[in-house]
Amino acid sequence: MRIIKQLLWIFLFSLLGEILSSVISSIVAIPGSVIGMVLLFLALHFNVIKMEQVDEVGTWLTDNMAIFFVPAGVGLMTNFDVLAQSWLQLLIIMAVTCGAMMLFVGKVVQKIKRNSPEEDDADDVDYIEGVSIND
Repeated sequence: MRIIKQLLWIFLFSLLGEILSSVISSIVAIPGSVIGMVLLFLALHFNVIKMEQVDEVGTWLTDNMAIFFVPAGVGLMTNFDVLAQSWLQLLIIMAVTCGAMMLFVGKVVQKIKRNSPEEDDADDVDYIEGVSIND
C-alpha cells in the first residue's frame, strides 16, 4: 500500500503538470512533465509533502531510468532516414552547444569562486604540534 501511495503522489504531480501545461499552452509551450517535476520539487521544498512520501518510488524510478530511454531510442531508429539526411547539421549543433555550455559553466564557476569568501586553510596544515610532516 505504501508503494501505491507514493506512486499516487508522483502521478498526481505529473497530472497537475499536464493540466497546467495545457492551460498555458497558448502563452508558452512547457512540457507537462517538466512542470510536474517543478511542482513536486516545490511541494517537497516547502514541506507540502514529506520526502518519505515519495522516496522509495522515486529512488526506484531514478535507479531504472535507462528503461525510459528505450522508446526514445526506438523512435530515433524508426526515423533514421530523416537523421541520415541531416547528420552533419546535427553534429555541428551538438558540438557548438556542448562547447558553449562548457564555456558558460566554466565562467559561472570562476565568477562564483572569485566572489566566495576565502576558506580557512587550517585544515591544510602539514605539521602536527610543531613537528613538520614533510621532513
